[in-house]
Amino acid sequence: MVLLHVLFEHAVGYALLALKEVEEISLLLPQVEECVLNLGKFHNIVRLVAFCPFSSSQVALENANAVSEGVVHEDLRLLLETHLPTKKKKVLLGVGDPKIGAAIQEELGYNCQTGGVIAEILRGVRLHFHNLVKGLTDLSACKAQLGLGHSYSRAKVKFNVNRVDNMIIQSISLLDQLDKDINTFSMRVREWYGYHFPELVKIINDNATYCRLAQFIGNRRELNEEKLEKLEELTMDAAKAKAILDASRSSMGMDISAIDLINIESFSSRVVSLSEYRQSLHTYLRSKMSQVAPSLSALIGEAVGARLIAHAGSLTNLAKYPASTVQILGAEKALFRYQ
Repeated sequence: MVLLHVLFEHAVGYALLALKEVEEISLLLPQVEECVLNLGKFHNIVRLVAFCPFSSSQVALENANAVSEGVVHEDLRLLLETHLPTKKKKVLLGVGDPKIGAAIQEELGYNCQTGGVIAEILRGVRLHFHNLVKGLTDLSACKAQLGLGHSYSRAKVKFNVNRVDNMIIQSISLLDQLDKDINTFSMRVREWYGYHFPELVKIINDNATYCRLAQFIGNRRELNEEKLEKLEELTMDAAKAKAILDASRSSMGMDISAIDLINIESFSSRVVSLSEYRQSLHTYLRSKMSQVAPSLSALIGEAVGARLIAHAGSLTNLAKYPASTVQILGAEKALFRYQ
């Protein structure tokens, strides 16, 4: 004869239940399936042996974390050692999670079983649990489950092992978005200021430099030799600075009003600030990548490495990918964008 016990984990505590003795556990399945929805019939085959309530919500969270990680908590150990028969070979313990079953079998020596009839019994226990435990109502059980669910979810988010990866993923996504936006805004500045000083577009190719020059020059008619030194500082090229000065004197551009210049300069300053933020974000990404994935950064660079992590979802996922999958990811055009 086999004496079957079932362990049930709930938000309010652990419950240990016993079933009537049978020669084969599989013989219980038709009976359990027949009476699982009927409380009276379910009581005939299942009885509560012991109930170990959690003393606080913090203890409930600790036990929930232990069960999810396949660790036997002291509260669970005490319950099983106190209420299970001492002859361990004659006892079979049914559990819902194979990981906690393996841990109990290894640490305490009780044979554990999952699935099949155990899953049906646990379904019935879950349905009638508030009737099996004295003093427990359906409402209080639901409130306990809701509270533990929120605490467990918060703890999982707080201690997310991929939280550093998430910073890298968000940074590279923002970096790519900034590159697109700065490009679009710079083209708008070039077109807008080009009505007044069209020759500047051909002299200056860099978007950030063009916006700085548009902000500095303003009305081209006011550009003179006194501003040549500042032009050289902005362009970092004496020849280009001289070319800009010469072009301003013979420009074909239209005259522009003061209010138009104010708006162009205001928009240019915003594009310049975005460019500066983009540089600081890139520095931040480089430092993050050197901390989290130094080998990947050394092999393929910080930006491409960060994009690979973003594509994979996390550094852990990327490490688990076979070489063929990484090869497919590397073939994507977007991976080498704006390098």
